Parts: sequence; C-alpha cells; structure tokens
Amino acid sequence: MALIKKQLKKEIRKKRVRAKIHGTEERPRLSVFRSNKHIYAQIIDDEKGMTLVAASSKELEKEIKEKKINKSQIAFQVGKLLAEKAKEKNITKVVFDRGAYKYHGRVKQLADGARENGLIF
Repeated sequence: MALIKKQLKKEIRKKRVRAKIHGTEERPRLSVFRSNKHIYAQIIDDEKGMTLVAASSKELEKEIKEKKINKSQIAFQVGKLLAEKAKEKNITKVVFDRGAYKYHGRVKQLADGARENGLIF
C-alpha cells in the first residue's frame, strides 16, 4: 500500500511540472529520467511527438568502468554527451523538464554538463 501511495505522489509531481512545460520546435523539452543505476535524457519536440536527441549512462559504460567515477560525475558526462548530439542537430535552446525529481544531485549535474557544452535553458 505504501508503494502505491509513493508512486501516486511521484506521478502528481510529474504532472505538476509537465503542466507548465511544453517543448516546441524552436525550444524542445529536455526530459530527465533517473533510475537507481542509470540516468537518461532526451530532447523532445512535443508538437510533433518526436524524440530528437537522446543520451544515457549506458552509452558511457566503457568509460565508467575504466575511471570508476560516481553517479553524479556520470550524470555530468551524460549532459555533455547530450549537448554534443544536440549541437549536431542544430539545437541550442531547450526547456528543462526535471520530471518528478528535485533539482539537485544527479539531475543538477546533468543540467550543468549540458550547459557547459552549449545548451541554453
């Protein structure tokens, strides 16, 4: 019963954020999903319903094993990777969608990594 209540609260937080944020062709939405092991980010055009660019920590597994870096540093690298992919598709401005997560820790590190490589939000 407690798990269902927790999931419901998370869904309510997510809907509250999404009610205010909408990605367009000029400013697509940068969406973040965080699991216990990995972090995923995608840039989405909500008008067309298409994912334009995506990046995740799964793409960096080789580097992670070699360097043995923590999850926050991995999130920073994912943000940088996402920004590089966005540059290739001429995307510079986005709207940040943190989902149901607070803007700190891994979510903040991902945003900082994306900003460092040139995404504006």
